Amino acid sequence: MQDLKEYIRQNSERFLEELFGLLRIPSISSQSEHKADMYRAAEYWKNALLAAGADKAEIFETPGNPVTYGEKIIDPAKPTILVYAHMDVMPVDPLELWKSNPFEPEIRDGKIYARGADDDKGQGFMHAKAFEFLVKSGQLPCNVKFMIEGEEEIGSPNLEAFCREHKDMLKADIILVSDTGMIAPDIPSITVGLRGLAYLEVEVTGPNRDLHSGLFGGAVANPINILSKMIASLHDEKNRITIPGFYDDVLVLSEEERKALNEAPFNLDEYKAALDIAEVWGEEGYTTLERTGIRPTLDVCGIWGGYTGEGAKTVLPSKAYAKISMRLVPYQDHEKIALMFEDYFKIIAPPQVKVKVTNLHGGHPYVAPTDSPAYKAAEKAYQDVFGRKPIPVRSGGSIPIISTFEKVLGIKSLLMGFGLESDAIHSPNENYPISNFLRGIETIARFYPYFAEIMRK
Repeated sequence: MQDLKEYIRQNSERFLEELFGLLRIPSISSQSEHKADMYRAAEYWKNALLAAGADKAEIFETPGNPVTYGEKIIDPAKPTILVYAHMDVMPVDPLELWKSNPFEPEIRDGKIYARGADDDKGQGFMHAKAFEFLVKSGQLPCNVKFMIEGEEEIGSPNLEAFCREHKDMLKADIILVSDTGMIAPDIPSITVGLRGLAYLEVEVTGPNRDLHSGLFGGAVANPINILSKMIASLHDEKNRITIPGFYDDVLVLSEEERKALNEAPFNLDEYKAALDIAEVWGEEGYTTLERTGIRPTLDVCGIWGGYTGEGAKTVLPSKAYAKISMRLVPYQDHEKIALMFEDYFKIIAPPQVKVKVTNLHGGHPYVAPTDSPAYKAAEKAYQDVFGRKPIPVRSGGSIPIISTFEKVLGIKSLLMGFGLESDAIHSPNENYPISNFLRGIETIARFYPYFAEIMRK
């Protein structure tokens, strides 16, 4: 493609500085005190899209956080690409584990360190810069629309309604997303499967107030002890989930499909060394790749109760809490699974406590074809940049809105991710290699003409 590499080389410092402006905005969607920051991020995206060459860009209100929409329509008869990304980020706790300010981006060892550097500001911003090149070089072959939301990290609770309300505005041939990863820096991959999600909070209540652990301990049930036992009982000795009916709808892959999945490059010793663990863990009878790609899971993401401050306080708490995440596979329904969990969790609770279960959010699993025009175009683009075809992979992660797009808009998504496992998304010291950021821009820019060409045939 004419002058693409040179354009990226000449403008790389500007690209990074513009990204840093976005990274400096603490757009944490799960914390109400950052509501104003969500609007700052939406405005930043609006201005970035207009500067890149969009004909129009505007901010739409929702009952929650805003959505930034932009578009450039060169010819209604030409193919249309809808780019989806999210401007919100995860909380930064524990702050003391960060080596630098999470909202003051810093480059160390060729990597950008900041909250959102990878997920999803860095990856989303690649699309703005690829679009900029195509517009300014006069090589844009498709219509392009952008939808940047502010609630992905809390389950996109208002985006389905937004899509229904603006279905005509969002019409496209493919939805292009960069919110996933690659197998390794030199091994590109396209995510063709995402697990679904059911995310709940449980509350276990014992006595009507906190009690003295000496005067009441041994006579009154301790909610933390009870909750711990209940959680432990959710897996059996083979690490299978014990909720009745949990596996009824699970898609079971054939031996041939499992073999093909396990042919993806993966070094178990390097995996363990990178995580500093002696052994892996999971459902008996499955490999690590299978456990994180084609099997459902149940994990405690947080647990608390009683006194956790400095020093001692001998208290038997009134309540204990946990947040529980269940990753789901085709054809599990997150609403059905959430109800199964609630029913079972109340059944296994002893009479000494009361249980409350709150369904926080969820989403369905997603599987994409590898023979679509978009996938074939992406293969060619990756081949140009990385010198090899991408490997189709099933991710253990979830992007709940992707399945909603297909249901509401009737459009498939192409997941062209450039993140790495070492990027520490959702963790302290999140980072994103500059090389991946720049190669991502190049790959995305090369995708457009291939997609337009294939769609013309």
